Amino acid sequence: MAREIALRLLDMRDRTRHELEQALAKKQVPEQAAAEALDRLTEVGLIDDQRFADAWFEAQQRRQRSTRALRQELRTKGVHDELVDQAAATADEGADLQAARALVAKRLPSLQRLPHQVRYRRLAGQLARRGFTPAVISAVLRDLPKGDDEGLETGADPFDG
Repeated sequence: MAREIALRLLDMRDRTRHELEQALAKKQVPEQAAAEALDRLTEVGLIDDQRFADAWFEAQQRRQRSTRALRQELRTKGVHDELVDQAAATADEGADLQAARALVAKRLPSLQRLPHQVRYRRLAGQLARRGFTPAVISAVLRDLPKGDDEGLETGADPFDG
């Protein structure tokens, strides 16, 4: 029973061992049976927290999330700190800066009619909520066009050039 539940959950998406343990406990599967099933699934490679962490970093950075936020999410999912550190180490050094710039480039056109200070404040808030550090936010928004229509009518990326 534990194996079938775990396989059904893994069929939907990769999960950490901790997530599966929680799901099996919620289904009132005995701990011993759950542990045996999860051990076997780990042996055959269906549960791999390192692979999960690496994939999580890759996918979430495309969604413009900061490294700090991704680390916290993985810890919440029960991934051990060493595995989180290894996954973060594989991320590009400038990944946070690139992700923040991509988010600003995506959001900027919808804010074009607003004064510079309002645009700056809203973008800084969005970046902060995504977990970017003040240094990254400052670096990205330093290049924010100051004029109300500077570089925005053409749809140009404000960070090119």
